Amino acid sequence: MRRRDFLKVTGLGVAGSANMAAPAIAQSMPELRWRLTTSWPKSLDTLYGGAEMMAKMVAEVTDNKFQVQIFAAGEIVPGLQVLDAVQNGTVEMGHTASYYYFGKDPTFTFGSAIPFGPNQRINQAWYMLGGGKELLNEFYKGYNVYSVLSGNTGCQMGGWFRKEINSVDDLRGLKFRIGGFPGRVLQKLGVVPQQIAGGDIYPALEKGTIDAAEWVGPYDDEKLGLYKVAPNYYFPGWWEGGPMLLAMINLDKWHTLPKYYQVVLEQAGQFANNWMMARYDQANPTALKKLLASGAKLRPFPTAIMEASFTAAKQLHSEVAATNANFKKLYDSLTSFSNNGYQWFQVAEIGYDNFMARHSQG
Repeated sequence: MRRRDFLKVTGLGVAGSANMAAPAIAQSMPELRWRLTTSWPKSLDTLYGGAEMMAKMVAEVTDNKFQVQIFAAGEIVPGLQVLDAVQNGTVEMGHTASYYYFGKDPTFTFGSAIPFGPNQRINQAWYMLGGGKELLNEFYKGYNVYSVLSGNTGCQMGGWFRKEINSVDDLRGLKFRIGGFPGRVLQKLGVVPQQIAGGDIYPALEKGTIDAAEWVGPYDDEKLGLYKVAPNYYFPGWWEGGPMLLAMINLDKWHTLPKYYQVVLEQAGQFANNWMMARYDQANPTALKKLLASGAKLRPFPTAIMEASFTAAKQLHSEVAATNANFKKLYDSLTSFSNNGYQWFQVAEIGYDNFMARHSQG
């Protein structure tokens, strides 16, 4: 997309700029060089690529006056310390998943996905138009950051298991690589959650240190080769029905930006968000076929496990909400919006998708 086209789409052209031509605005803006650290290795080219896409659009729209340099996980700080680096001003921006930081406060999970939360479309609609962005940024203010929507993976997979899982009893004692808030849900069912970095998952499964592991979905999972040692590929990943990714910006730096640059960042994030969703929709089908051809065995979680997990998740949500006012505020907002959204989805969207899925076999 050319810069002038982007400006027209985002409303930063003549009409949206007090009758001042967009190139003149860009020319009058200061030159800035920011750094953005991510939670992703470069090999995860869709997650990391979302940050690259955002930076590319910022540079193009501002005639390279505003440039953002991207760093992979570990180049400046480890992938799970992105929030800290942005908060304390080590870098101006970060590209990450908010739920990585639930240990600081469970409310962080809402910036990505909560167990049995909404799909990507409803989650995005809540953030953009349902008050989610305002509520989250009110919360993030306490950590000196401001969020911009910049990605979504779509519904993720349930993970790779060495053995079949047929009942809730089969979960008891299972050592499962799954981090954060979902791990606390599964603990209620007897699972022993394990927090393991992506590069260490394969050897842990191969040695039997863990019994199962979840990552993202077919396109990213194929890169890890987990099907070779844990062939049972379960779905859906109910803990990540439509997880958002956010660009987190140091709040002090955000407030010093000219309004034009703020809008550019917001719109570049939206562009990256749409690109990432389209990229996963393009790449996952082919990757899944490759995995199945290589010996992966696709299996749905049994209904009994889904229902037990749902009950455990709702119990945990209620327990946390009872003692955490921020969590309760976000939970009530998202749940109300999500319930309303699914009432509509079941009228036309789900029925149509199910019909078309049945006629796409072969």
